[in-house]
Amino acid sequence: MSLCILAAGKTVTLSVTAFTLSWTHSVEKTSWQEDWKVLPSGLQVIEARIKGSGAGMEPPEGAVLKGGWWAYVPRVGVQRRVVLAASGATGGGWMLCTVQGCRELGKAAGDTIVLEPCASDDSSQSR
Repeated sequence: MSLCILAAGKTVTLSVTAFTLSWTHSVEKTSWQEDWKVLPSGLQVIEARIKGSGAGMEPPEGAVLKGGWWAYVPRVGVQRRVVLAASGATGGGWMLCTVQGCRELGKAAGDTIVLEPCASDDSSQSR
């Protein structure tokens, strides 16, 4: 499987089956993390973690405190694509990490990034 990242009219392909997406909440300045799996049908969030709580970001029922993070399994089905839009209010974008390393996405306000599984015949993309 491969993950396609579409931004600024370009596509980057990562040969991975899983990734972690992390960011800072724009109001509460609290760290969030989500572990995702890349499937042929879309992207599936496996686990989410919140470093604390605040206005509108209380950990859901069943969340467990592990090492200072509230961890839980989101009740969300497979997503065909995930769209990220940068507010510019957090001082940074999203951090996408894989076994190959990490990269920052959407640092500038207004940047829109789309994450989705790559089509199986999409072999001409850059890595």
